[in-house]
Amino acid sequence: MAECVGLVGVGLMGSAFSHHLLQSGFKVQGFDLDERRLAQLNQRGGTPVESPAAAARGARWLITSLPTSDIVREAVLGANGVAEGAAKGLVVADASTSRPEDSEKLGAELAKRGIRFLDAAVSGTSAMAWKKDLIVIAGGTPEDFEAAQPLFAGFARAAYRMGAVGSGAMAKLVINLILFGNRLALAEGLVLGMKAGMEGESLLAVLQDAACSSKTMIDKGPKMLKGDYSPEGQVKISLKDARLALEQGNRLGAPMLVGSLWAQLQQAAYQQGLAEMDSSAFIEVLRELAGLPLRGKPKDEG
Repeated sequence: MAECVGLVGVGLMGSAFSHHLLQSGFKVQGFDLDERRLAQLNQRGGTPVESPAAAARGARWLITSLPTSDIVREAVLGANGVAEGAAKGLVVADASTSRPEDSEKLGAELAKRGIRFLDAAVSGTSAMAWKKDLIVIAGGTPEDFEAAQPLFAGFARAAYRMGAVGSGAMAKLVINLILFGNRLALAEGLVLGMKAGMEGESLLAVLQDAACSSKTMIDKGPKMLKGDYSPEGQVKISLKDARLALEQGNRLGAPMLVGSLWAQLQQAAYQQGLAEMDSSAFIEVLRELAGLPLRGKPKDEG
């Protein structure tokens, strides 16, 4: 009999998780506020349910993939939450980009209820998730991490334990901070090339083969070049993640020069009406500063 995975949040990432888990032979029962996402889950062979509690009921593992750690907490501990439907020993893996302190607090509260918890953030875009090209960066006990290995193998290519609960969330913020710098440098370089009248495809091909090459140039370079901002992530989520990183910098007394600039650029893109678009849409802010015409269509303009 197939082992059961509960899923709370069937959005850009959760949809890809469910696809691979079903392909790997798991039973997946999922909850989302968006009825369209539940219909898609049903079409993939999953089982839509009416609440986070129902998603947890009978499951060996449960994944939360939600916008913020506050929403995760409500989904887990609130009315009809995961904790209400969970059997003792359930392994909850929070794949959201969460505040480390929130993960620590939630993990401690769940431990009192006999529920195991890992802050199991993932690194990669939703497009990478559909290719099973994600890694899991987890915080939790060695025993809980080992217990989650079959789950992680079902939707990711690798999983790393970073330490105690909270360390996975912190590692994800460090990854994001470095990624911010990569994307900012790429966008600034492309805009300079655009302003100089260079042929974009040729420039990007050289950048992808040069010493500066990175995954960002492969994943986001074409989107920036073509003004294709179909979401693999979103400006509003990138802004939230940047603010989480800045919080940690302020808390720990670490310099956040790139993080501060990235947050301001994402805020500017958000205010331009690009909130729902891919995070690479921030290049339009740089294009505007360079006097280049804006591309893409902000949502509020229809």
